[in-house]
Amino acid sequence: MNSIKNTVQLIGNLGANPEIKTLENGGKMVKFSMATSDTYTNKSGEKVTDTQWHTLTVFGNLAGIAEKYLAKGKEVAVQGKLVNQSYTDKEGNKKYAINIMVSEILLLGSK
Repeated sequence: MNSIKNTVQLIGNLGANPEIKTLENGGKMVKFSMATSDTYTNKSGEKVTDTQWHTLTVFGNLAGIAEKYLAKGKEVAVQGKLVNQSYTDKEGNKKYAINIMVSEILLLGSK
């Protein structure tokens, strides 16, 4: 059970082309946003789509794969873990964000 304590699996579409950064050690970091959507019928019988946006980060060899193959609109399945981050904005307010550190990527959809 230890392996599933902090595990996230998502299938969705990239909202924009990935942002690629080269780190001081020469490695790469790739950040991208992904949308996941659920559709349900409300009490009035109307179909409703609920879309959630997620921020994901990839490091190491997987970052090279992400850089080469990921693009806006691409459907992917990812697995990773949740990481809480905090930062101070330009106005001095403390902000919090949840990021997903990706450990696996599966490319879906057509080529």
